[in-house]
Amino acid sequence: MHLPTLLNKARTSALQRGLLNAMLPLMIPFNRPHGFRVVPLREGGIRVEIPFWRINRNHIKGIHACALATAAEMCSGLSLLEQLDPRKYRLIMRELRMQYHYQAKQKSWATCVPLAADIKRLVVEPLHDREAVDYASTVELHDKAGNHLATGTITWQVKAWDKVRTKR
Repeated sequence: MHLPTLLNKARTSALQRGLLNAMLPLMIPFNRPHGFRVVPLREGGIRVEIPFWRINRNHIKGIHACALATAAEMCSGLSLLEQLDPRKYRLIMRELRMQYHYQAKQKSWATCVPLAADIKRLVVEPLHDREAVDYASTVELHDKAGNHLATGTITWQVKAWDKVRTKR
């Protein structure tokens, strides 16, 4: 299934959201134990819900910093892939930087809302002249009470698949 199309359909259909959330753990098995749920936002962008489960908690009974960082990475990547066709472009995370503000003690979520015009201007258009482009995305994480838990800045290297060279 084509990921941008599935994300777009999941924006308005509970059935498509269910399909999306059933397929993502198969496509990204590393994230499966966290129980993340992806919710495409109606106005554009992605929200990744982080359940307050035992597996996501640290030794002081809060959501572990690494679970928050993983949700931020997933949120950022999916919000970029809803604008870029993964059949045309390869994304590799170049840098992940997190700033933690508040301990997460309840259900939380990561939200990333990049503007389509920015992605076109900062990624798609420069790729006509360059082999690869770096794109930095900001993700905010909040809990159910509205506390600002963390801010993630994820830098992606975006490259057209026909420019990718691998060793053989």
